[in-house]
Amino acid sequence: MSHPFPILLVDDDPLIADVLQRASLSNFPEATFIHVSSFEEAKTYIEGLQGKGPKIVLLDIDLQDKVDGLDFLALLRAHPKGRVLPVVMLSANKTPTLVERAYSFGASSFTIKPFSYADWKMYLSNLRTYWYETVTLLDIRHYKEDAAE
Repeated sequence: MSHPFPILLVDDDPLIADVLQRASLSNFPEATFIHVSSFEEAKTYIEGLQGKGPKIVLLDIDLQDKVDGLDFLALLRAHPKGRVLPVVMLSANKTPTLVERAYSFGASSFTIKPFSYADWKMYLSNLRTYWYETVTLLDIRHYKEDAAE
């Protein structure tokens, strides 16, 4: 039996959200996307998180805002439940400095945005294999905020 797999997508490009939604139908049907397009929307979503939340976060680094994805990642890692969420960075740029910064801010992984629809389907297939089928994730509903203290 398959279980829904909510993914928080933080990306300012509505086209990315659309492509992910369409590509997931065949390559990651359990995925449901919660799309927010700015740092402020993402912050509001995380701060209002009650009960079930996303299983993972797909986070674009360049949000075309005063603050970027790394700023949101820092905020997320400071949040009691956000600090345990896996964060997969999405970027069109893979300079070593940017990759290093993402990991130093607490990214779980760093990925390059695919360019074609077929590549997005493969990306989602790989995402499903790893995050849905292979890894055992923490259910943040049952996470004890003082467990790390």
